[in-house]
Amino acid sequence: MSDPVFSHLDAEGTARMVDVGAKPVQRRVAVAEGFVEAAASTLAALRAQALPKGDVLTVARVAAIQAAKRTDSLIPLCHSLPLDAVDIDFSVEAERVAIRATVSTSSKTGVEMEALMAVSVAALTLYDMCKAIDKTMVLSGIRVVSKTKQ
Repeated sequence: MSDPVFSHLDAEGTARMVDVGAKPVQRRVAVAEGFVEAAASTLAALRAQALPKGDVLTVARVAAIQAAKRTDSLIPLCHSLPLDAVDIDFSVEAERVAIRATVSTSSKTGVEMEALMAVSVAALTLYDMCKAIDKTMVLSGIRVVSKTKQ
């Protein structure tokens, strides 16, 4: 088995930004998901929009969109990308809130980091806005579900 090749390292092992200049512009879409596990009482308050800090899901959606747009300023080797759309969906389930981000661009590189950032910041925002009533919350399962290019 050969050693893996890391595109973010040069021949000497120094971190570098990958040169995507020769790649074609393509429509690219990435989907990521994650979960915030919470107490039943917290999820009931969330469904009823009865939390002390207000409309938590709307604030988390806006935070997720902002995070996707600023990924390149937080992840050092990410390219700046013109995002075509950032869609955030929440599903308040029996024991958790499911978060799904779909991010698209017409660019030379993918948007999976932007989708992961959106899910992560949505989860952190939910945590922040619910922590006053629930100290047991757990963020879990943040991952890329799919990425495509056309």
